[in-house]
Amino acid sequence: MRKIQILGTGCAKCQKLTENAKAAAESLGIDYELEKVTNLNDIMAFGIMTTPGLAVDGKVVSVGKLLAPDEICKFLG
Repeated sequence: MRKIQILGTGCAKCQKLTENAKAAAESLGIDYELEKVTNLNDIMAFGIMTTPGLAVDGKVVSVGKLLAPDEICKFLG
């Protein structure tokens, strides 16, 4: 099971990134857990200062970008 974490305070881009991450995981047919990390201190613990961020299995793979589902698939595949 892959762990997908959306790092952001809940802005529109963070919400869209959440939707895109779900779409990517479902298109690949993988088991996943999606977690939204909204606490600023928790986000900063990942070492990022610009949101939205995307982490897969605890590793930050994107910062400050709204990735499309096909871009996210590259990190999940």
